[in-house]
Amino acid sequence: MNDCIFCKIVAGEIPSHKVYEDDAFLAFLDIHPQSPGHVQVIPKQHYRWVWDVPNTGAYFEVVTNIAKAQQKAFGTDWILSRVIGDEIAHAHIWVYPNNMVEGDRNDFVENAKKIMVNL
Repeated sequence: MNDCIFCKIVAGEIPSHKVYEDDAFLAFLDIHPQSPGHVQVIPKQHYRWVWDVPNTGAYFEVVTNIAKAQQKAFGTDWILSRVIGDEIAHAHIWVYPNNMVEGDRNDFVENAKKIMVNL
């Protein structure tokens, strides 16, 4: 989709702090994080809603792996997720540690490293 910000991130037209990527999915740090390590997990192909993604089992497996990496990276069992989709018209799942974890939510490089080392 031409004017979809997430499609532009997938295409490399807009930079992002990637924490995971495979043939079908991409996970990157949110630019307006709720807490350190706040990640958006998206399908690379454009779908409007999470429920439109044909391989939701694989999608939620990626989300689970990100959440487990965040638990280790930020020393918490409390990982939150949100599936709403009204703010960006591209399927996405927010995955983020509770807001009580220590660290700078805007230190994108360090937070990405913390998650990637635990994947």
